Amino acid sequence: MFHYIKGNVTMKFEGGVVIETGGIGYEVFVPDNSSVYLVDSTEVVLIYTVMIVREDDVSIYGFHDKDALDLFRKLMTVNGVGAKAAMAILSSMPVGEIKKAIVFDDTATLTKANGIGKKIAQRITLELKDKMGPVGGLAEAAEKIVSDSGKTEAINGLISLGYSRSEAVSAIAVISEDDLSAEDYIKRALKGIGR
Repeated sequence: MFHYIKGNVTMKFEGGVVIETGGIGYEVFVPDNSSVYLVDSTEVVLIYTVMIVREDDVSIYGFHDKDALDLFRKLMTVNGVGAKAAMAILSSMPVGEIKKAIVFDDTATLTKANGIGKKIAQRITLELKDKMGPVGGLAEAAEKIVSDSGKTEAINGLISLGYSRSEAVSAIAVISEDDLSAEDYIKRALKGIGR
């Protein structure tokens, strides 16, 4: 089992790279939005890895940081989510956005990933919601929103304006004032989103 690979990126291909170290070129599958695609062959990179062994295949999946690696492993624990589906999710948006989508039950955001349907997205949020840990302190704030009907109405209003559920909850959760009307919450949230 490899924990990480450190070396030079000698080749890039769709879905991955080849990292050479010690005279051996390791084919490593990385998310499409990985920063490893931006380095040139003279730079040394460190990629945290997971090696997955199947009957007919041995593959190495790599990530630029431990948060992405940890999220990949958590996604793989969900029934119906394999390595390819987990990589599709990690390729679709930053790790922080994925965590927010899971914590806030934002299945619509998760289904933006290639090959992820509504049922799988629901299963991911159900099984991983409590395993995400703190997401910028927003989880606690989101729980307080449920008791405030104005904030709940404002979230629904932002969603109807085209924002995802996680974007709407995040925007409302950071508003410190309480007992505002739904309209006032929406106005303040839109100012915050516009920054």
